[in-house]
Amino acid sequence: MIVQSLELENFRSYEKLKLDFHEGINIFYGDNAQGKTNILEAIYLCSTNKSHRSSRDREMIRFHAEEAHIKMMVNRQESLYRIDMHLKKNRAKGIAINGLPIRRASELFGIANVVFFSPEDLQIIKEGPAGRRKFLDLELCQLDKIYVYNLVNYNKALNQRNLLLKELTFRPEYQDMMEIWDAQLVKFGAALIAIRKQFMEELMPIVEKIHSRLSGEKEKLVLTYEPNVLEEEFSEVLKKNRERDKKQKATQSGPHRDDIRFCVNGIDIRTYGSQGQQRTAALSLKLAEIELVKKRTKDTPVLLLDDVLSELDAGRQNYLLGSIDGIQTMITCTGLDDFVTHRFHIDKIFRVKNGIVVKEN
Repeated sequence: MIVQSLELENFRSYEKLKLDFHEGINIFYGDNAQGKTNILEAIYLCSTNKSHRSSRDREMIRFHAEEAHIKMMVNRQESLYRIDMHLKKNRAKGIAINGLPIRRASELFGIANVVFFSPEDLQIIKEGPAGRRKFLDLELCQLDKIYVYNLVNYNKALNQRNLLLKELTFRPEYQDMMEIWDAQLVKFGAALIAIRKQFMEELMPIVEKIHSRLSGEKEKLVLTYEPNVLEEEFSEVLKKNRERDKKQKATQSGPHRDDIRFCVNGIDIRTYGSQGQQRTAALSLKLAEIELVKKRTKDTPVLLLDDVLSELDAGRQNYLLGSIDGIQTMITCTGLDDFVTHRFHIDKIFRVKNGIVVKEN
């Protein structure tokens, strides 16, 4: 899969921008806060309907503008797709594929598969379960439309149940409605657990193999999916914990509390691992993500590396860059240092300064 071009209008710091990409390695370099990450964010947004750093469309619209437009051309297995995205300050975004508006964002998934890797991802091991669940959701939403359907409906049911738990303090006559939302939560939650379990079973051997190589065969990484509740027990657990949930005014059980355990040589590195162990495990996870996308889609994803090279030592840099042969890659960095210039092939270079992007030879 190749992203051929990107056009931005009033998106973040860009009033107007048009870029044509190489199918190999594309470098965007410049000082911090010049607009490099905005380009990667636009690609990610057009691929997933989500920003990796913002939850509101209005935050991505250029200051003083009322709306923003993104157009991305994608070549996937010799078929061309044009993705148009229209961001509005006070209304839902509009999305069209090849000129035809889509009704559901899930119709976007599967056209452009991307793997985004930022310095924050290196903290995924130690920063808590929410980040690890986000990893599961973001990857599975790209790969599985059934997962998207179940996740959207689960979150709706969860929000309604939590609202009901707050209302029961003042309106105990609403108690009978709890059965309705429990049934919805179990229906969609059990499906999420089953899909996550299958995904982790596919991912685990890939991660473990990559990590073994990264550690020079000295360490063994074992990933374990930790569902908060088993799918077949979910209904009973909700009933059992209902009084506790009423006191807490929130649902305490379900896949919204799942986690992934990372053990190296039998030690849980979420809590007891060194920074080096945690970073190696995080890098292994992202590289395994690439391999799993290849396996599932029979195609290569686009890799977005947002200033991540500066966070890795030479050994991890070499392994990462040696693993992306044949994958279209967008890399942001602050400078073309000796490592990038002399030890790694670059196909296209862009200099970014004050929101202006200039192609260099």
